[in-house]
Amino acid sequence: MSDEHRAANAKAREENRTVSDYLQAIESHKPKRGRQRTAESISKRLDAISEALESATPIRRVQLIQERIDLEGALSAPEEVVDISGLEDNFVAVAVSYSGRKGITYAAWREVGVPAATLKRAGISRGA
Repeated sequence: MSDEHRAANAKAREENRTVSDYLQAIESHKPKRGRQRTAESISKRLDAISEALESATPIRRVQLIQERIDLEGALSAPEEVVDISGLEDNFVAVAVSYSGRKGITYAAWREVGVPAATLKRAGISRGA
């Protein structure tokens, strides 16, 4: 295997890793469907659970206690804020090369959640 071939393989592996890291980041930070929980809504539900526990049957009590434990955990969990701008910048740097090598279109990138503005920065257009 020539040095050029090794370098091309190394570049392809790095591009794969860069694209994979970015896609995983945008996938894991997609907004969840439905009503979003807030600290206030969790507190209201915890108050309702406290009241309901007083008259609950044993089976309902255990369900309410578990819900309370889950809500308290959600309330005390640190809010995860991840800055994916670095991953996005890396993606932008390799997206055209990766797309060309793998035959990935603008439409495919959009369908997996890559924002149009990111694709524009990368130089990938609808017509390409």
